[in-house]
Amino acid sequence: MTFENVGPVSDFAKGTALQVEVDGVEIAVVHADDGQFYAVRDECSHASVALSEGEVDGCTLECWLHGSRFDLRTGEPSGPPAFSPVAVYPVEIRDGDIYVSTTPSNGVEP
Repeated sequence: MTFENVGPVSDFAKGTALQVEVDGVEIAVVHADDGQFYAVRDECSHASVALSEGEVDGCTLECWLHGSRFDLRTGEPSGPPAFSPVAVYPVEIRDGDIYVSTTPSNGVEP
């Protein structure tokens, strides 16, 4: 499994999501309220808008347009209007930097 460096931990404030690009795919890297880092495809499966512009709540990321919430661990939506999951990518922290895998861990294609 290949991982790409997406920046230092210090660039990602707790409770926020930032868009990064890994192998041509836009990914939202989230520093969740639980202190962990997660990475999901930065496109709502319902309306094709950037999830990184939404709100972080616990281990979910809410789409700013229609309010769909996605579990950062599984990519699954918690309710309508989204019904399809988003891709979830493994994250590693190495020497103060965040690395995101180029392969989704939940089998959803980017």
